[in-house]
Amino acid sequence: MDDAKSRTRRRILEVAAELLERDGGQALSTRAVAAAAGIRAASLYQLFGDKDGLLSALAVHAFDLYLARKQTLSSSGDPVEDMRRGWDMHVDFGLRHPAFYVLMYGTDRPGRRPPAAQEAQELLMTFLGRAAAEGRLRVPPVLAAHLVLAAVTGVTLSLIGVPESDRDPEVSPRMREALIDALTTDTSPAPEPTLAARALTLDATLGEADPATVPLRPVETALLRDWLQQLAR
Repeated sequence: MDDAKSRTRRRILEVAAELLERDGGQALSTRAVAAAAGIRAASLYQLFGDKDGLLSALAVHAFDLYLARKQTLSSSGDPVEDMRRGWDMHVDFGLRHPAFYVLMYGTDRPGRRPPAAQEAQELLMTFLGRAAAEGRLRVPPVLAAHLVLAAVTGVTLSLIGVPESDRDPEVSPRMREALIDALTTDTSPAPEPTLAARALTLDATLGEADPATVPLRPVETALLRDWLQQLAR
């Protein structure tokens, strides 16, 4: 894409994002976006195809904004505390950008999630992998990630649907703590870790290890990790 088209595309996305946050997705139209951007509707269609194409590009833009904020979260040294901070940041982003959030998580199409969504998932897996490596997870990191994402998106979408003046400030922290209690162990290690805890810790350690340092062939490592995940259930 040449510079002129790139600038036009960026301008359209900026205008569309402003209209989306101001008026919501239902009020967003290609005609309104083109008029606000000072371009012909034909130019918008050439770049995005139709309204669905524009919304898909906006979802990518929204995930990029979310990911940029997520990447500012540095590790606190406590993986469970990092889970809390990540949860709070997620909910805060959704409440600050409700129209974006609904576009990202409320109307997602199977197989159509933007690449930035996968990067956000990988960041979550990094925090959970650290918790598992320290023996703090009760379930495998992949399952924990699914549970965390289901819970935090459910809470955020629920809060978005309630007028700000009627939102109960206890909903998000109570759900967060209930989930963390269900997924993690106490800060002090158990005197005799269970078989499941040992399996989770070894699996997480293998996942973070440099393959060159593991004295197993890749297929053997994959098989071992599969067995460990079975033992952790």
